[in-house]
Amino acid sequence: MEQTLKITNVLSDPTRYYIYQYIIKSHSEVTVQEIADHFQIHPNVARLHLSKLEDVNMLISETKKTGKGGRPSRLYRLSNDVIQLYFPFRDYMLLSKVAIQTMLTLGDKGREALFITGKKFGMELIEQEKAKRKNGDELDFDEKLSILKNAATLAGFYPEFEVNGEKTKIYFRIYNCPFKEIAGEHPNIVCNMHQEFLKGMFESLFDSVELIEMENMFTGCDTCSYQALVSN
Repeated sequence: MEQTLKITNVLSDPTRYYIYQYIIKSHSEVTVQEIADHFQIHPNVARLHLSKLEDVNMLISETKKTGKGGRPSRLYRLSNDVIQLYFPFRDYMLLSKVAIQTMLTLGDKGREALFITGKKFGMELIEQEKAKRKNGDELDFDEKLSILKNAATLAGFYPEFEVNGEKTKIYFRIYNCPFKEIAGEHPNIVCNMHQEFLKGMFESLFDSVELIEMENMFTGCDTCSYQALVSN
């Protein structure tokens, strides 16, 4: 409870909250000067905000040479600590562990059911985004990509997308795995379920999809990345 109160106090400052959001979306380390320039505040004020976020383990920092000469800079990045605030208390991590363990006790049928359910939830997430559109006309590629981006952001993936010129390949990077903690205990099962979740998202938008995993956080990569071969 004490840590929860500290976090809520730190995030109660609007500038500090938006700084934290900026670092989440930047997918990289930031300097005091970068934060000062972006938010148009004095570097000493930027340093204070970053220090407050570090004090509650939302950020970590280290001093590095930037390669631009001069003195080493202190670089800030997201910590690996999970920040969850629930009032009253809820332990959804425990619930996920119970659910995974229960499915595993069912053997192959349990695994199959988990993958089918993962794909179903991916499809439902896209359908929810589609329902927000007022226009009922058939979606073009750019509209489908926009829906995909919104859904991936809503799912907490902190995603990045790139598309080839022919619009037949979508390169998709995930900087945050919402299942990271439970995946650490059951990487194969959870990662396969997550891939089915992503397939459900893509297949709800495109007539033909081949999803190829390129990188995985649990093999030492910075992101989970995929190449999706799609056709309308």
